[in-house]
Amino acid sequence: MAGVGRVGSISSVIGANVTSTMLDVKVDRSDPMLLHEQVAAEIRRAIAEGEAAAGERLPPARDIAAVLGVNTNTVLRALRELRDEGLLEFRRGNGVRVSGSPERGAVLEKARELLQFARDHGYRRQELVQIIETLR
Repeated sequence: MAGVGRVGSISSVIGANVTSTMLDVKVDRSDPMLLHEQVAAEIRRAIAEGEAAAGERLPPARDIAAVLGVNTNTVLRALRELRDEGLLEFRRGNGVRVSGSPERGAVLEKARELLQFARDHGYRRQELVQIIETLR
């Protein structure tokens, strides 16, 4: 498919002597979703589906960026977003590791879908929060 980049096997991105997971991350430049959001969504999916397990190390951002054909800052922005969600942790000298569970990734994805659904129907985030708080 034109406009889509793929990250293949780990050996194509970094040396085999580094313990790291490689994700089948793809970006589609024709998609209206921002590139960093596409990268973050793909990593969320990989965590939710168990492709990237807790404790596994991701390849360096510059390597992912090179394979995808995007700016390193695009990948870093996606990784920071996932760190802020509790799915990744950054360790100086140790790289980026998966810290969240597949279950957490799946719940976060459903929450995002719910938030988008609410927005599509005219609700603001805070209104959705209030609705959820009334549920028991």
